[in-house]
Amino acid sequence: MLASLRLLAVYLVLGLPAALIGLPWSALRRDFSMMYGWGMRICALGVRAAGIRIRCEGLENVQPGVAYIFLSNHVSNVDAPILLPIIPGRTSVFIKRELMNIPLLGTAMRMGNYIPVSRGKSREDAQRSVEAAADALNSGLHITVFPEGTRSSDGNLLPFKKGAFFLAEETGAPIIPLVITGTERIMPKSTLRITPGDAYVKFLPPIRPQDASSREDLMNRVRAAMEAELARRMTSS
Repeated sequence: MLASLRLLAVYLVLGLPAALIGLPWSALRRDFSMMYGWGMRICALGVRAAGIRIRCEGLENVQPGVAYIFLSNHVSNVDAPILLPIIPGRTSVFIKRELMNIPLLGTAMRMGNYIPVSRGKSREDAQRSVEAAADALNSGLHITVFPEGTRSSDGNLLPFKKGAFFLAEETGAPIIPLVITGTERIMPKSTLRITPGDAYVKFLPPIRPQDASSREDLMNRVRAAMEAELARRMTSS
């Protein structure tokens, strides 16, 4: 539990002052990039304070000046704090709508163009989310999505939600599959306890919607790439 407390302490001690200073400054300048940079550094410091060591490969697959849709598997609550700071540039994220109600954090998420999603959402809600994501991509931001929609309890990929693939079709944005492993041991789904250890992140080659014959084919290509890397990691570990 000590590792969890160290992570929380970093987020509280650094995050609250950063928000109190950075949010008004960003609002006055109408530019969130400075606040985003602070937030990502604080995320990374919290992860390091918790004793989580990150091995990252495949960043050469991310080309400068291209807005990507990053799709990652999801096994732990520490996945996002690990992934977001190592994604080059600035990324928007699909998040639970309830998180927007958290003081300061919700304000930062709105200013950062994060995209709220409701569970059991209607077709109209889904369309609005896709339109907001398309606007973010067109402005030069990446989009990061956990297409399973929830954490896997055994490390195997759950069925994918289709929203990210519809977004790729609508915008033509290339998808970069991401695979994260090790976090299922660092912070399993059923606990808040962090056990220090190694997390492995792999950025796979981009998959372009124009190269797929259908949305289903695009989804199958992404899933196959992620499953192959997960299998490789299980064999090598």
